[in-house]
Amino acid sequence: MPSSATVALPPSLVGLLERFRPCFTAPTFETFCMLMAGFVACAGTRTVCGILSGAGLARVWPHDRAHAFFARRRWNAQQFGLLVARLVADLLIGEGEGALVAVDDTLFRRRGKKVWAASWFHDGSAPEAHATGYGNNWVIVAIVVRLPFMTRPVALPVLAGLVKKGTVSASRLEVARRLVTALAGSLPGRRIDVVGDAAYVGGVLKTRLRVSKTCRSTCCSTACLDRGRTPNPGNSIAVSAHRAGSCRDEPRIASLPATRGGRTDPVVGGAGGPETRRRAAPR
Repeated sequence: MPSSATVALPPSLVGLLERFRPCFTAPTFETFCMLMAGFVACAGTRTVCGILSGAGLARVWPHDRAHAFFARRRWNAQQFGLLVARLVADLLIGEGEGALVAVDDTLFRRRGKKVWAASWFHDGSAPEAHATGYGNNWVIVAIVVRLPFMTRPVALPVLAGLVKKGTVSASRLEVARRLVTALAGSLPGRRIDVVGDAAYVGGVLKTRLRVSKTCRSTCCSTACLDRGRTPNPGNSIAVSAHRAGSCRDEPRIASLPATRGGRTDPVVGGAGGPETRRRAAPR
């Protein structure tokens, strides 16, 4: 069988993948479809070999074709992620409803002197307290949705940005700001509620708000933090035209304590979109 051979895909999967055709050239889109089919069908670890085996192409395609898709082919990961975000909003969020967006970072452990942007970062998944690890630090932006077959919310990652230590333009807060701004621009007409932990408290996310934004003060009562209660966002804080673009304004994004797993951490909320509200992180 020639290396250009493909496998037949179900019409439902073809219709879903067709939404992403604008991100790729014709040959690259064909590779993308086969990799996605193998990703879904793979029963083990989803490595390149596992994905090709899942698609039934492990002995048909040269494996370099799959590696080249990630390393050398012309496609933009952020454009792809924004299409995923619009797909999630269209299918899983009601029309006219706001989108709850969670921002956090994760450490992808890597070794070697030639690993780009690798450094020592805090590793929140490590069992030890104050643990660090060496590798790439990725800021993840996820849309939180509720699915009918699950009892708790699910965060669906849509965008990711690489942190470069020792820089301002690629710091954790700056990467988060760029990703959230791009996400808000791809979902016009929707309110965007952004939540994150104390690591995302900083001037980068607190300044240069649009005049149309609305922020909320800290709730005066701790009762709104109890499980099952309706959140009380507090009083509205007006943002004037001359203050919206100032970098020296007082913080207008409130933080509050949130208890999760027996530990109390501060949670900060910010915004993009027609309206911004401070909300506690979903449990």
